[in-house]
Amino acid sequence: MQVVQLLVSPVHRFSGRPAQGPSADPVGGLVQQIHVRRHLGIVGDRYFAQPAHRDAAVTIMAEENLPTSIDPAVDLQQTRRNILLRGVDIDSCIDRTVELDTGDGPIAFAVNRAARPCAWMDAVIGPGAQRALRGKGGVRCTPLSDGVLRVGRASFRVVGLRERR
Repeated sequence: MQVVQLLVSPVHRFSGRPAQGPSADPVGGLVQQIHVRRHLGIVGDRYFAQPAHRDAAVTIMAEENLPTSIDPAVDLQQTRRNILLRGVDIDSCIDRTVELDTGDGPIAFAVNRAARPCAWMDAVIGPGAQRALRGKGGVRCTPLSDGVLRVGRASFRVVGLRERR
């Protein structure tokens, strides 16, 4: 399997009404590596250490579920998920603990719930994207360990039921 893309988004881009379009992403965006902190999220991301997002600090999505029939160029810049994987059905891992390792040691994630697509998907990807992503828009996770993830080949494994805090 592979980590295809990583996104660190220090600001919310989808605020207001979708018809107004997204805000610019002044800093951050697609990166080659991310630093993950246990129970805090991704260093530099808008949800890092935010108590309201404790159970949703990191979002992971499967590349196979991107609505490329609507826009062939769709990626994390439009979906705003943090980690894009190829070769893993991450949406089937809800209520599990998984480990992802890109060579610097495994990082465990509690896969808490689905990342439901919103109306913004139709505005930034194209009409029908929100519907196309229902049930396969990725997952919201809590990191259970510190570490670094990089774009490239990776290993993935389900290690058990989700840790409850």
